[in-house]
Amino acid sequence: MALWGWLLLASAASYAIKLAGYLVPARWLENDRMSRVAGTLTIGLLASLTAMNTFSAGPALALDARLGALLAAAVALWLRAPFLLVVVIGALAAALIRLAGIG
Repeated sequence: MALWGWLLLASAASYAIKLAGYLVPARWLENDRMSRVAGTLTIGLLASLTAMNTFSAGPALALDARLGALLAAAVALWLRAPFLLVVVIGALAAALIRLAGIG
């Protein structure tokens, strides 16, 4: 039952934070510095999420097919492939690495 309490508390906090975003004055958001900060935060959060999903398996460090998929997708991005093709290449690389029994 305690888990439901934490879940409801987290939901209420999430809603309150989202609601607070609507109360921010528009002139604060039109500032050039705020645009740069928002862009930088987005990149940092996406990079950390990618790293966590690639290298972690619970509390342990994991080096498996996800690393190969990330490297294949990075090469495809470097070669300026369209985003959908990057996703397909990453998925295909992961599938082939798992099929080979490596990951």
